[in-house]
Amino acid sequence: MNRAPLLFLNVLIVATCGLVYELLAGTLASYVLGDSITQFSLIIGIYLSALGVGAWLSGMLDKELARRFIDVELSVALLGGLSAPLLFMSFAKLSYFTVILFGEVFLVGTLVGLEIPLLMRILKDNLDFKALISRVLTFDYIGALFASLLFPLFCVPKLGLVRTSLVFGMMNAAVALWGTWIMRPLIKGSVQPLRIRGAVVATLLIVCLIKADALTSMAEDQLFVDDVIHAKTTPYQRIVVTRGSAGFQLFLNGNLQFASADEYRYHEALVHPAMAAAAKAPERVLVLGGGDGLGLREILKHDSVREVTLVDLDPAMTGLSKELPILATLNQHAFDDPRVHVVNADAMIWLEDQPACPAGCYDAAIVDFPDPNNFALGKLYTTRFYKLLKAHLTPDAAVSVQTTSPLFARTSYWCVIETMEAAGFSVRPYHTTVPSFGVWGFALARARPFDAPTQTLTGLRYLTPEILGGMFVFSADMARVQAEVNRLDNQVLVRYYEREWRKWN
Repeated sequence: MNRAPLLFLNVLIVATCGLVYELLAGTLASYVLGDSITQFSLIIGIYLSALGVGAWLSGMLDKELARRFIDVELSVALLGGLSAPLLFMSFAKLSYFTVILFGEVFLVGTLVGLEIPLLMRILKDNLDFKALISRVLTFDYIGALFASLLFPLFCVPKLGLVRTSLVFGMMNAAVALWGTWIMRPLIKGSVQPLRIRGAVVATLLIVCLIKADALTSMAEDQLFVDDVIHAKTTPYQRIVVTRGSAGFQLFLNGNLQFASADEYRYHEALVHPAMAAAAKAPERVLVLGGGDGLGLREILKHDSVREVTLVDLDPAMTGLSKELPILATLNQHAFDDPRVHVVNADAMIWLEDQPACPAGCYDAAIVDFPDPNNFALGKLYTTRFYKLLKAHLTPDAAVSVQTTSPLFARTSYWCVIETMEAAGFSVRPYHTTVPSFGVWGFALARARPFDAPTQTLTGLRYLTPEILGGMFVFSADMARVQAEVNRLDNQVLVRYYEREWRKWN
């Protein structure tokens, strides 16, 4: 029997699984540790170097190559398949999580590095050297392409991280079991022990797959202080809601977005200064981000508002109120207001696609994106983005932007201010204190120079004229520092942000 076509299929599966495990580790690292650029860079470097170590070690194996390949495949199935649940759980329990993370990446990379050379040596009797190298590398790279497409488009949104690792572990186990048949003539002695081990590994992974929800819940319960009451993986992010004695909290990719106990401080500070700073009472308001509806709640308190357009990338986020009655209660059913129009789109692309308004479209804009901890978010803090936004505002419209903490990430904060000014805005920096976050910063801007507002709505829970005036005063430890302008081609803000927040994580 010509085993070559079947073994080339093994190369494809091995390459696909190996890259998926690397992508899983990088995603988990950025999820639980933040600092996505550094983590992904280290993981890629460690994985690639481990492939080299595995290839070097393969030269030390001279006998029973088919048996050794199956042993390695079962090891990859077990270690890679269980990687996501084990890494989740170890993060919550162990202080040396990064050692385990990078150790797991190195071990999987070494084992994957062993697999391809072993398969090539098994195949050498079927093909000449030139055909062998070209075909093996072709299938290897095609496998990498499959993994890079499957992981973001199907695996994460449809399966989740835990199920993804288990499913691909099962694929490795299947390759090992299959190998005991297609390579049977090359295996000396009995193959029953190999098949029994393969069946045990496959059974273990199947059981874990059946219990995947319980494993995910167990891992996330350890990651968060309070009980997890809602968790969902979307094509864009992991949404987790927890609830404790003080209320409930929303986390996106492990990062706290709000706590119900004190979110009103944040959202009143975000919305009302812009509504007060506009030259006329805003009638048309644009909200970018803010899919929880809490900023909407504050905007709709203004009687002048006739229309609000909210643009948020993730439909699962803007639809969360329908799944969580406690959130709908907190945002006062803002999404049910007929004045609100929701658009699920990338805010930057949406702004580019919208026709320009000769006199501007919106009287006020509220920009409430997550912090710029990766390049996808960092682009929403660039001069390009702010110029696009400016083109859709009336000449006397006001904009407020959440801009991270001027105390904990001082350079990042002033980088946003510099960037908005470089885009043509006149900016009034301000800040407030939110117990869940500490001191938090914002930017209030208009196209022309303006005075900071001194009045706001009456009857708010937190914001008063006295508080409003004090928010524009900065202490010495938050005073302006020099920072580069954040542009699409440098994304300096992301580097500032990761460097400054790393010491607080």
